Amino acid sequence: MMPRRGCYTTSIFIILCLLADICTSEVEVLCPPECICLSQTQVLCNSGGLHQIPLKLLPITVEHLSLTRNNFSVIKSDAFAGLKYLRKLHLDGNSISTIKPFAFRGLPRLKELSIQQTPLTTVPRFSFAGLQNLTSINLSHNKITQVESYAFAGTTNLKVIVLTNNPIVKLESNAFSGLISVERLGFPSGIRIIEPDAFSGLDTVEHLKLSFMDLPGVDASTFRGLTNIGVFSIQESDLGIIDSEAFDGVTNIKVLNFINNKIDAILGMNISQDHNIGTLKLNGNHILEIPRSETLNIIVHKLIIKSNHFPCNCHVRNLLEGPLVNGSVSEFLSENYCISPLDMNGRLMSYLDFDSILKCQEDVTRESFEASRETSAGQRNTGITELCFISVIYLLLR
Repeated sequence: MMPRRGCYTTSIFIILCLLADICTSEVEVLCPPECICLSQTQVLCNSGGLHQIPLKLLPITVEHLSLTRNNFSVIKSDAFAGLKYLRKLHLDGNSISTIKPFAFRGLPRLKELSIQQTPLTTVPRFSFAGLQNLTSINLSHNKITQVESYAFAGTTNLKVIVLTNNPIVKLESNAFSGLISVERLGFPSGIRIIEPDAFSGLDTVEHLKLSFMDLPGVDASTFRGLTNIGVFSIQESDLGIIDSEAFDGVTNIKVLNFINNKIDAILGMNISQDHNIGTLKLNGNHILEIPRSETLNIIVHKLIIKSNHFPCNCHVRNLLEGPLVNGSVSEFLSENYCISPLDMNGRLMSYLDFDSILKCQEDVTRESFEASRETSAGQRNTGITELCFISVIYLLLR
């Protein structure tokens, strides 16, 4: 008697299941009671009141898992281990306050991860480490104040990181170490501390923008390690005092923008040919102290200095003899403004009375010379007084 056609179909199905390593007696019934399993590859556990991740009840074939608006407070290490087919994971709207190191280890195919609208305050060390195929992570609209060092270590294919709408205050050294494929990195406003080497190892970012920061200063090696950046913009920020070695270790930037910042002082700026900066643009900045020309070493392919405000005091000649003028004093004066004195505030620098400036410089030089003489005389008089005092004491003791 010939076997029935249905037997062949059943046998083929069982063989295919075994080959795919997904055939178990429970494959058709695995689904947490709080979830909706649209299929064995798509599971929705939204608003389910879950306090723990129902790992053992999830089908191991799941590719898209949504666990939004539940009550998870901690994502433990290896929290999703075994879900080796998972590609998309959404954890938005949970009460997540802690992510343990290597929380997402064991997810070799994960490409998209979203954790938004949670009370998470810190991106801890190694929390997103080892996700070799992850390409996008959205961490916006949380309570994040700090990104710790090596938080993304080993996640080498990450292309998009979104950190906007977080009250981030501090970026630690090596916070983005190892991210060699990032194309877009979004930061929120309000950053107050950037440790040296915070961006070390960050490579190939197409557009990096830091805005609305409130820094006491830009220290040496703050941006060290940034390389192969398309556009790097620092704008609408209080930058404090810029150290002369702030851009030490920065290479291959197509466009470097300083736009609408308040800068207390530039101790120096060392951008040599080795930095390979295409365009350096200073536009709309308020610089409260004129940088000394001998501290500025600026070698770029194109330099644009427009709409900035400088003190128009006795030291302005030092500015006009430096590299910021870019070869044309008249053009520089017609495109930049005075911030002081009060009667010149907001006026083009071309309105300056350079005869008065020259006299002012002579007065400053003379005053400095006289002050130096007085200091020297005072030091000599002090020395004589001390010698006399010692002599009197010696006579009294004899």
